Amino acid sequence: MKDIQREDIHIISRHSDMDEEGIAQILTENIYNNRYNWQKFLRLFFITLGIGFTVSGIIFFFAYNWADLNKFAKIGLTELLVIATTSFVLFAKTSKSTKNIILTGSAVLVGALFAVYGQIYQTGANAYDFFLGWTIFIALWVIVSDFAPLWLLFLLLINTTFLLYTEQVAKDWSPIFICLFLFLLNSSAAITGIFISESKKDIYAPRWFLNIVSFAAVSFATMGIVIGISDEYDPDFPFLVLFSLIVFGLGIWHSLKKKNGFYLAVIPLSLIIIISALIFEISDNEASFLLVSLFTIVSITLVIWNLINFQKKWKNEK
Repeated sequence: MKDIQREDIHIISRHSDMDEEGIAQILTENIYNNRYNWQKFLRLFFITLGIGFTVSGIIFFFAYNWADLNKFAKIGLTELLVIATTSFVLFAKTSKSTKNIILTGSAVLVGALFAVYGQIYQTGANAYDFFLGWTIFIALWVIVSDFAPLWLLFLLLINTTFLLYTEQVAKDWSPIFICLFLFLLNSSAAITGIFISESKKDIYAPRWFLNIVSFAAVSFATMGIVIGISDEYDPDFPFLVLFSLIVFGLGIWHSLKKKNGFYLAVIPLSLIIIISALIFEISDNEASFLLVSLFTIVSITLVIWNLINFQKKWKNEK
């Protein structure tokens, strides 16, 4: 049985003469998590929790004892931790998942090392080049490990680097261009992840990762279009609208093809926000608040109604 759900078993039990033992066996083999699955989940969960608390503890250790440590101890301890965790990943005989979790913690420690260096020599721990160096120095680990949380950290660093660069260096860049660049960056990452997952069986991007990156892309597109509606004309605004329409259309098509309601919920929400901003811009009076309120209520109701209908349709098609 492939992709069998609990509801399917309930339907089979009501319309067949299968006994309770047979139903219990199907539930055990296809629905319930066995002892091995629980052990695997708990092992990864506690390893992740331990690595997260350890990295947090290291950062708080330096913050609390900053005045009592000399600069060589600060840098030396951080470098030693990075070398130790990386060596464990390279030479320890453990599972790949455990190694990837530890490598993610080591990638965070690289950022701590740059932060310590920046505080000691006053190069700036909140400057764009700090995040740029952090991004560059973990890039090889990200590519080699092919681990979704590490890829998410990598994309977060790229977004942060670009935003800080526009604030500290390229101050004359328009907000619409910034939103356009970030929208294209995150949407390209999401589309690439979807394409690789569907074309290569040995490489898979988790759905939660694709949803987070896609949500970031839709958010930047929404912010950029809303800013373009309320501000004066910007030459980058038509490109943002055009690319947004193309990517939104691809998202709707992918949702209908894969029977996934995420894009059918996020993209209409973005369109509701954009249309509401357009109404406020066109009708700048008290009546616009009432109009936008009615439009929001009706549109969200329609979106939820369509999502429920699609879910029922997809469920009956199984």
